[in-house]
Amino acid sequence: MCRALKVLCAAPDRDRLLELKRAVASVHWELVRGAVNLDELVNQVDQMRPDVIVIDAALGVNAATRVRERMPNARIVSVGGPLDGENAAAEPGTVKEAILGLPPPAGPVRS
Repeated sequence: MCRALKVLCAAPDRDRLLELKRAVASVHWELVRGAVNLDELVNQVDQMRPDVIVIDAALGVNAATRVRERMPNARIVSVGGPLDGENAAAEPGTVKEAILGLPPPAGPVRS
């Protein structure tokens, strides 16, 4: 049985969370709830068991570490800066590629 990839977003406030969710939204996966603090993030990871967690780096440098304690194999994508324990870093314009594990876009090829 197939199921959609579940993606959870977390950011330090509601406005940033909505912005992040708009950048992540895709017909290729299910976007679940969203967290605006570390405790809420950990609770939702426990409840939702998402496949991918997209975390705004402003939420805190140890946010990915807290997620790893609950889900060691989750794919964690940071947006806006590095996080300890992330799998990939992205900016809002490249977060969808990072979720899929694609390499970041490169510049023109020169010989």
